Amino acid sequence: MGFRPLHDRVVIRRMESEAKTAGGIIIPDTAKEKPMEGKVVSVGPGARDDNGRITPLDVKAGDVVLFGKWSGTEVKIDGEDLLIMKESDIMGVTG
Repeated sequence: MGFRPLHDRVVIRRMESEAKTAGGIIIPDTAKEKPMEGKVVSVGPGARDDNGRITPLDVKAGDVVLFGKWSGTEVKIDGEDLLIMKESDIMGVTG
């Protein structure tokens, strides 16, 4: 990827949501909610503290994370739809 996030920002690829409910009902794409789970693609070096030192991020590329429904900014990089958000918008790492 030719994109490197700055500071405490993280690039995330949304994971696909289920197309079928537990009862077997197929959900059309237009009715699906955007998933709130994704895989970290790339991370910035970290935020600077008051003394100018860089505080590294807790997440790393490859982590599967949960984030808020309206978190991040949707961008298209190399033809792929991705999200860029601050690490503070991530609620946790799964697995």
